Amino acid sequence: MSRRETPAAARWAMYVGVAILFAIACGFLSNWQFSRNAERSEQLELVANNYDAPPVALGDLLAPGAQLTPSDEWRPVRMQGEYLTDEQLLVRNRAHGGSAAFEQLVPFRLDDGRTFLVDRGWLPPGNQQSVPDVIPDPPSGQVTVEVRLRPEEAAPTSGRSADPGQVPTINLGLVAEQTGPLEPGAYGLLMSETPAPQTAPNTVDPPSNDPGPYLSYAVQWILFAVMGFGFITYVMVNERKLRREEAEDADEEGDELIEATPEPESVTTEKRRVDPVALHRARKRPKDRDADDEDALLDQR
Repeated sequence: MSRRETPAAARWAMYVGVAILFAIACGFLSNWQFSRNAERSEQLELVANNYDAPPVALGDLLAPGAQLTPSDEWRPVRMQGEYLTDEQLLVRNRAHGGSAAFEQLVPFRLDDGRTFLVDRGWLPPGNQQSVPDVIPDPPSGQVTVEVRLRPEEAAPTSGRSADPGQVPTINLGLVAEQTGPLEPGAYGLLMSETPAPQTAPNTVDPPSNDPGPYLSYAVQWILFAVMGFGFITYVMVNERKLRREEAEDADEEGDELIEATPEPESVTTEKRRVDPVALHRARKRPKDRDADDEDALLDQR
């Protein structure tokens, strides 16, 4: 059915329905962005509260065999013990310094017998090889370290693996396959070591404090919903204007047809201007026989 054949009220109702559906979709997307913004705000608040907190003993936050409480992420802890240098690994494909760098993972055996994984920092890839040119050794003997608690990363789902002595992610299960048993609750991101080594990996940058674009995206979806109604209003107003212009054009064509209708020579100038017969014939649509008879009677007057 064409636009001309569809009643205006039905067509406009369809327009409004489309605008409402579009606004509902925009509302869902806006709400999703608001949720993501709230999650990001919680993350930033957690980092602000925990990142520079005073260090405490590991046992105060993480009991043997326990999982890390989400609210304790980034909390600094202090440990005493020794590094198991012979069991160190590299985790590959870490984004540092604009390259696919590595991070050095070394198990740390505490005085209470637990073994806790420490991430000592990142190392750039070598100049002539993919692995680092130099891997600094951790301090030997009795060491006091301060680390920030981090939850383990998920194991890769794509089946990707790594060369011997490397792991694809900091997943404690994958690391333990090469190092032996580890505390399962978390790992530590190194802050300091005492005694300090002569050389050490680069320090991992603190987490970004960028709130992200989620709030602006949420507002944009709301504006899109409003613009949808504005566009439908524009279409309806423009259509009414077009129909009005078409009606005016039709009236002008009727007037031109009246002026072009031939008249009998006997008709006076004054009558020619307002001849009802010509006016009647000019505005009549195709007629049936009764209409023809009516015209004949008018001609006899």
